Amino acid sequence: MNKSVTSIYLAQQVRELDRITIEEKGVPGIKLMRSAAQACVDVLLEQASSPGKVSVLCGSGNNAGDGFIIAGLLANRGIEVTVGLVGKVPSGGTDAGKAYGYCREAGVEILTAELSLKNSAFVVDALLGTGLIGPVRPEYQQVISAVNLHDCTVLAVDLPSGLCADTGNILGACIKADMTVTFIGRKLGLLTNDGPEVVGELNFADLSVPGSVFDAIEPSVRMLSYEDQIRKLPVRNRNAHKMNHGHVLVVGGDQGMAGAVAMAAEAAMYSGAGLVSVATHPTSVNSLVARRPEVMTKSVTTPDELKALIDRATVIVVGPGLGNESLGNESLSGDSAWGSKLFDIVLESELPMIIDADGLNRLSRLPQQSTRRDNWILTPHPGEARNLLGKDVQVNRLASVKQLQEKYGGVCLLKGAGTLIASHYDVWLCPYGNPGMSVAGMGDVLSGIIGGLVAQGLDMSDAACLGVIVHSLAADNITARQGQRGLLATQLLPEIRKLLNGMPG
Repeated sequence: MNKSVTSIYLAQQVRELDRITIEEKGVPGIKLMRSAAQACVDVLLEQASSPGKVSVLCGSGNNAGDGFIIAGLLANRGIEVTVGLVGKVPSGGTDAGKAYGYCREAGVEILTAELSLKNSAFVVDALLGTGLIGPVRPEYQQVISAVNLHDCTVLAVDLPSGLCADTGNILGACIKADMTVTFIGRKLGLLTNDGPEVVGELNFADLSVPGSVFDAIEPSVRMLSYEDQIRKLPVRNRNAHKMNHGHVLVVGGDQGMAGAVAMAAEAAMYSGAGLVSVATHPTSVNSLVARRPEVMTKSVTTPDELKALIDRATVIVVGPGLGNESLGNESLSGDSAWGSKLFDIVLESELPMIIDADGLNRLSRLPQQSTRRDNWILTPHPGEARNLLGKDVQVNRLASVKQLQEKYGGVCLLKGAGTLIASHYDVWLCPYGNPGMSVAGMGDVLSGIIGGLVAQGLDMSDAACLGVIVHSLAADNITARQGQRGLLATQLLPEIRKLLNGMPG
């Protein structure tokens, strides 16, 4: 498979790929620009074969060059098109200057952005490219605001103007596109943080860049796919029994929080674990047994009771509903809450573990020298990650997930739009998921899935990647049928089972 299909790059890396293509492989820059423009025209006409009046908004640099050629190609097809120029006309010797000349030869009228937008049904955004690092300048902010208020369909060239190509942050103002066509290499900012909100439908064109070009640059992130990850789940032997598929111990469910630990335990069972036990608060036992009798539920009030359960487990999931209230029992209370004592006992174990929710918040308060190990998976959302790192992680999600892994070891997730997964050797991105997942219980289900996969023999990285993939894709499958609003975490469970049995639809 061409590396361009699964690779995700930072802006400087894509610029280097572009340079290698032109300077070392001898592909003229203007040829790449024309290929990029043609890819945009193809997407535009696929969306609307008769698009009405088209306004192509051009700034400066190569992004504007793409826009000029787009306008010329549309004009040569007999489509009404104008260019709204923001900034200076490019000099004639540059590729952008040649593109401008082609646009003029095609008879395209060059106007101000305001005049070009008037009566336009379709807008092509070729204002700002990957070089943007600071806040959008006022003259561009004004045009971006006008486009976002205009009743039109918007196609962004390479990325929506105002979006940081590396972080996915909106830099003061940003075009909200209906579709984006990106070139040569996928930029991380399109796929994480604010990127998915403003990109619309993402189209990728490699511009027929030679495959050898991609050998020179190691991507910053690799994109996951269900088809690749599901192959890593081992096939079950015909003579298998429950002990072949691992024993998950879920620790949590303090007073009033039985639901969290129940969802994690059920997710582990639906993911294929042979046995699932729960170590929980005495008040949570009855509700757990009534809900799911297949789960072995144990009231825990002494350290020895928990240690006995740990001795029989393959992997531990700790944190869902772990809580902060004191049990009021001398053996597990004293100066610490019930959950804190259980957490301390779990950390004494050498078993692989998945830490989520209240477990992550407890981990953030421990001395750093006692909080690094290779055989755990941490699954924070941005708020929990902020506690773990002591800073806002959304400013740069890639740097943050790497710092989490460096500080805590093992495998670390950073949940959110474009969930990132970091091990000591690589970073992956999940391209699935939707806003319907922004409800309580989703994280508990994810931790249970990953625990179930570790129990079945997957290594930590593969379990985290496959777990995130089936979790997100299960939500996508359901919301495609029923819509995003009102999705429940427990609705994912049957869908997860199907996905882990090789049934993606």
